[in-house]
Order: sequence, then structure tokens, then C-alpha cells
Amino acid sequence: MSSYVPPHLRNSDSTTTTTTANTTTAASRVSATDFTKLSYTSNGFRRTSATVPPLSKGLAVADPVFPLWKPSERVLAMNPEQIEEVRLRLNVDVTSPPDSEPASAPIESFTDMCLHPNIMKDIALHEYTRPTSIQAQAMPAALSGRDLLGCAETGSGKTAAFAIPMIQHCLAQSPIHRGDGPLALVLAPTRELAQQIEKEVKAFSKSLESFKTAIVVGGTNIAEQRSELRAGVDIVVATPGRFIDHLQQGNTSLSRVSFVVLDEADRMLDMGFEPQIREVMQNLPEKHQTLLFSATMPVEIEALAQEYLSKPVQVKVGKVSSPTANVCQSLEKVCESEKIDRLLALLVEEASRAERTGHPFPLTIVFVERKTRCDEVAEALVAEGLHAVALHGGRTQSEREAALRDFRSGSTNILVATDVASRGLDVTGVAHVINLDLPKTMEDYVHRIGRTGRAGSMGQATSFYTDRDMFLVAHIKKAIADVESGNTVEFAMGKIARRKEREAAATQRDARIAVSKLSMNGTNSLNIEDKYRFMIASLSIKREGAADSAWDD
Repeated sequence: MSSYVPPHLRNSDSTTTTTTANTTTAASRVSATDFTKLSYTSNGFRRTSATVPPLSKGLAVADPVFPLWKPSERVLAMNPEQIEEVRLRLNVDVTSPPDSEPASAPIESFTDMCLHPNIMKDIALHEYTRPTSIQAQAMPAALSGRDLLGCAETGSGKTAAFAIPMIQHCLAQSPIHRGDGPLALVLAPTRELAQQIEKEVKAFSKSLESFKTAIVVGGTNIAEQRSELRAGVDIVVATPGRFIDHLQQGNTSLSRVSFVVLDEADRMLDMGFEPQIREVMQNLPEKHQTLLFSATMPVEIEALAQEYLSKPVQVKVGKVSSPTANVCQSLEKVCESEKIDRLLALLVEEASRAERTGHPFPLTIVFVERKTRCDEVAEALVAEGLHAVALHGGRTQSEREAALRDFRSGSTNILVATDVASRGLDVTGVAHVINLDLPKTMEDYVHRIGRTGRAGSMGQATSFYTDRDMFLVAHIKKAIADVESGNTVEFAMGKIARRKEREAAATQRDARIAVSKLSMNGTNSLNIEDKYRFMIASLSIKREGAADSAWDD
């Protein structure tokens, strides 16, 4: 078996051969093996010839199995018009490359997906009644062995959309032995998201006695992870950096990975994980299936998909990268020096209302830009008798886990956080998101308010802003108007879009400077509306929060 070789140890004379990214078509990956040709055990469907010895260096690796999957007869009988009608009802847009098979029909019932009995048992146990829109279309595509590019707003059920097909895929493979690498790998940008994904994977594999998962993230004991990986696991959920560490130390291998998921891929690129992603993808076995999920669709994601996905089915749900219609958004102009006082007044008023009505205080997330300010705000809220806790990158892993645990349980009902909580954090019942400080980009704003109004529920988002935020505020106001009018709108996202956004902001600053100079030179011919009066304020007066570096942590 070919083992992972770190980049600095590779050379052209090396006898170790690394496997490049898969370039075969998805159709060629699907084996003719059907589930009817697999033996059933208490652990699920396994190939009958499961006599593979423990893998060690130099031994052949068992070929992955891509079973021929079929939905129920009822779904197979659907005609193109009926399929399109279901997609319209689900608000799903589906495309396939011209030279590939059409995407599988959407399925609005878990029963019609013909899943493994134990998976169905766990779906019923967790009271999943029917698939969400992304699940209804993405799961059939994944179960049929196709590569997938999925894009949907936060809280739409993306995790289950890949977790269930991933578990079903693993159950068709030869059993894992000590020393084997995993059968499936999920890469996620943050520890919190990785933990959430592993929790959901465990939920849908609860009835599978010997099915093992491992979470591999920084900030936790690497020795325990090493022991778990070497013992053999079916699925690894990891952050890219820590997973690469384990590959370099020889604690795990990519040799048996045949199902790969890149979740929140846009965020991983933003955080600089592209080299680690490439390192993993370029060393995978030739036969593998890749699913890429993202809440936004910048050009960088499209380029990544083009490079590492083979003839993927593209599934987009709703208005990609736009504020959700389930969130009532409001903007409030507040002086920088008065923000905390206004926040206190707002939350104290909310607490009084809850006490009068006998309802519990609604779970609330307050977003700030800096971790020092995060602690300051949390302390101010606690001093007012409110139950608040801070969550930011400066906290240890155990402190972050404790903060999230207390917030999820309701013992703390206000979470003051930096953008570490803006993506991947799924807490049931978050009713209110407050942006004490607006983020720098529309993309981050979309993700922040996406913490509420999840899974069809309604939520509220309140954002404080100052004169310096007017550029972003204009975008937010337009987005709110578009949502209210029902217009489909998409925001350009990613590094290129943010560069253009910075260029537009710089142009606005230049115009402001020009207007200011005209004003100081005594030009009286300008007629400036009051709402734009802030633009001609003397630049010699440095107001609080005026410098770009004010956002730096």
C-alpha cells in the first residue's frame, strides 16, 4: 500500500508513489455490486469475502465498493415533469455536466431512499420526519455514487445530507482492521463545526455496534487521537492542520479513504487551509467519491470543485449567500461610545419582558469584532445580572466547549462571541442575533444572522452601526429590500469579491477626502443632504473607531 509522504521528504527518485486526484468519471466508480450481493450482519452490509488481513506496509489495499443504489419503485416511476415539479416545490436548482448522466430525482421521504435498516432506525429515533430540501436532492445524488457540489443557506440540514450517504457507503466496505486508515474523511474549518459533525454522524450510526468515528482537531490531546486512529476507525472528522499532523506522524493513512467531504469549504479557503486541502486531495486513492458543501459560492469554490470533483451534480437551494427570509432584520445607528449601554438597555428590557410574560429569556448571540472586547461585553452583562459567557479564539478548547455546553443547555442564555461562532454553530432555539460591531463583509454578516431562523423557525437580527459602516449598511439595506420583495439575489463572495469590495470602499474614502477638501477650502456651491453630512467632517478630527486597525484583534 502506498503511504503518505510529507512534501519535504519527497523527491523525484523516491520509490514511494503518491496517488493523484481522481480523474475518472463518476460512472466508472460505481461498481456493479448490488446490496443484494452483500452479506448482512449486525454491523450492516459487508462484502461476503471479508477475509482481508490487517493492513501493513507493502500489503495490497482492498478495493473500495461503490454499490449500485436504487430508490423505491415509486421514485423510479417519476417522469421528468414530476421531477421538475418536486424541485420547484423544494426550491432546488440542479445541474449536471452535459456529458454526464442526469442527476437522480429528489426524494421527499427517507423510506423511498432505501437506506440501511439501522440508519432508518436511527432516523426514526431522532424524530427526523422528512428530508429538508438539500437532503431531498443531495442524498440521492451521493447515494448513487456521484460527486456533489452542494450549496444552501446555514441551518438547512447539510450535515445529514452527507453524513447519511457516507455511513451507508462505509457499511458496504470490507471491515476496518487495526492499522487501517479510515474509509471516509470529513474536513471542516473549525473545532466547533467538526464536533457538531461528529455528533450528527454518531446520531445516525448509533445502532451500528462496531461502527467507529474519530474527531481529530487541535486543542485536544493528540496522544488520545493517535491511539484511536491506529486502532482503526470508519470515519474521521477533522480540521485540516491536525489531520496533516497525524498523516506525517504515520498515525493514519489515506489508503482506504473512498468517500471525502469538504464542509464549509469557503471558510476553509478563507482561513488559509488551501495547501492542506490540496495535500489531502492529491494523495487520495484513485477511486473515491467527493462531496463539497458550502454556504456561499465564490469563484474560488468553483475552481476547487473543477479541480477535485469529477462531473459533479450541482445542487443549490434557495437564494445562495443571501440573508434568510426567516430572519427579521433591523439596523440601528448608535455612537461607538454608546454601543454597550444600548446593548445593556436592549437586553435588560428583553429580560423584563420575559419575566412579565413568564417566558424564558430567549437564547441570544452578541457578535463583536475583538476577543478583548468580547470579554469586556460579557463582564458588563454579568454585572447587570444577565447570564452571559464569552466565546473567542483566545479561550482554551475546554473553555470553549464549556461555554457552548452552558449556552446549549440554557444555563447561560447570552453568548458573546467573535466570528468563531458565526459558522457551523448550530444551537436549537437561538431567537436573537445582535451585531454589536458589524463585520467587515456581507458574507460574514450573512453567516452571523444565519445562527437564528434555522430549520424553518423565525429569528431576529439587530445590528448597531456607525458612520464608518455605511458602505456595508447600504448592502444590508438592499438585501433586506430584496428579501421583502421576494427577488432572487446573490452576493459575490470570496477573496476576489472582498478585494473588489475593498477597492470600492477605497474609492468612497477618496471621494470623501475630495469633498472634505472642497469644504475646508471654502467652496460654498455644494449642497449636501443632512444624512450625508458625516462625509465632509474634517479628517483632522480622529473619531473613536475611525481607523481600520480598530478591528484588529
